[in-house]
Amino acid sequence: MAVPEAKRPELPECMTWDELSALPEEIAEHIELWEGRVVWMPHCPPEHHEFTNLVWNGLSACATTALKADLKQCWRVSTETNVFFGRTGMSDFVTPDFMVYRCLPEPYQDVRSDRVVLVGEVLSPSNSDADMEAKKARYARAAIPWYWEVTLATHRSEIAHIHAYTLIPEVKPPDPGITVLHRANYVLAGAWSPTDAGAVTINHPFPISIPWSELEF
Repeated sequence: MAVPEAKRPELPECMTWDELSALPEEIAEHIELWEGRVVWMPHCPPEHHEFTNLVWNGLSACATTALKADLKQCWRVSTETNVFFGRTGMSDFVTPDFMVYRCLPEPYQDVRSDRVVLVGEVLSPSNSDADMEAKKARYARAAIPWYWEVTLATHRSEIAHIHAYTLIPEVKPPDPGITVLHRANYVLAGAWSPTDAGAVTINHPFPISIPWSELEF
């Protein structure tokens, strides 16, 4: 559970990974560093974690099936694991709710963004549109091919819909006089809700089919 804003300690605007690691774990685990800038993760209700785990379970099962069908590809699915940007350094990272990445050559290695093929966020009322757009732009700038949003219902403990977005590496403005804020961005490639589909089904980054019955809490 994230640290309520009223209980957050005063921290400098920017920190290094080493400085962050020196903080108590119950504080540090709720902070991301965006190019060294301290970004607090929002407070989330228990349903947020429950549905994150359900999506993780469904993706993990599909990744296992994909591995059996093609032994040349190896995928890992994880929750709340740091994704570090750039080839070196650790003071620029985000923590998606769930993600899929290509298997690492050695155990206990950090996950770099160039190995990540899918990131996902579970959106509850505590998430602001501006914060999520900023985070999504960071994923796109790192060239992560797929981005998922799992939106929870406002007054019920259930998923309202799931949207899957695919990366457009370079967005070209329709007119030279128009400035595009994010040259890399995502476009909607799949949308599902419990009322219009029996399962969340898409073939990328590997065949995925998660029945809605497995996403109920």
